[in-house]
Amino acid sequence: MKDEGDMNTLPIRSFGRTGMRPAALALGAAYLHDSEDTVEAIHLALNLGINYFDTYPGHHEEKWGIALEGVPRSSYYLQAKIGTHPDRKKDFSGETAYWSVEQSLKAMKTDYLDAVLVHDPIDIEEPLRKGYVFDVLCKLKEEGVIRHIGLGARSHDWHVRLIETGISDLALTFLDYTLINQSAASTIFPIARRQGVGLILASAQGMGLLTGRVPDPERERGMYPGCEPQAYQMWAWCREQGVSIRHLAIQFCLAAPVDSMVMVGPSNMQQVQEACEAATSPVPEEVWQAFEATFGVKREMWGDEGGEA
Repeated sequence: MKDEGDMNTLPIRSFGRTGMRPAALALGAAYLHDSEDTVEAIHLALNLGINYFDTYPGHHEEKWGIALEGVPRSSYYLQAKIGTHPDRKKDFSGETAYWSVEQSLKAMKTDYLDAVLVHDPIDIEEPLRKGYVFDVLCKLKEEGVIRHIGLGARSHDWHVRLIETGISDLALTFLDYTLINQSAASTIFPIARRQGVGLILASAQGMGLLTGRVPDPERERGMYPGCEPQAYQMWAWCREQGVSIRHLAIQFCLAAPVDSMVMVGPSNMQQVQEACEAATSPVPEEVWQAFEATFGVKREMWGDEGGEA
């Protein structure tokens, strides 16, 4: 499961067939790219052991280039996306795929990307057409410009479809493996294990529902239509027990029984620090048992269902 070391350091993970060895916690750019201390936050993440960085083309990728300048390129992983650039948003043509990768390489001052995700397509069939984004990414992979290809989307069916094609080396799923909802465990996890696909579990904190702030039930209903809100009850229980819900949320995802890492989306240096503390501060087993008894949510352990132990 991890390299042995101090229990308060981030473990290193195997990541499916990619051969990458990322730290268990990855840094996302969804909110960080607009921060005044982006560069300092990236430096802090490096110092805390984070070595996998996800960026948004068209959203200040040059800050990653500045922050990582002089850092040995082999010591960290860079992941960019197709479909986020404001000049060509949701454009999954082959021409734009080339253009977007070139923009990312230039902004981050690197000659290759470790991974590129097709981000939140409107459907999955168009990007799979010959001459479109996945076709181009496969060619760039053959050329060594990118190392791995994946999909970042909410739809489980699209992940399964792409993994079945053999194109997907990794996949980013969000909101569907958390304390609130574990639906990805029965849909994406099994095929990812069979095909050796590494998973990035994003939104472990439920896009703010599991950070310690009072959760909004109506917001939760919007994220999980048809499901009864649970975040408020979990938040109240944690307050009564003197337990950090942030710690539970992140460590629950870290223990997912599949080759995976957890991607957090901090907006500043303080939140980077808080995420690392949540990932590395042990939660007593009796707390997990009490949480399961109250909410019926069991923390699985990596290795129980086929992940590397």
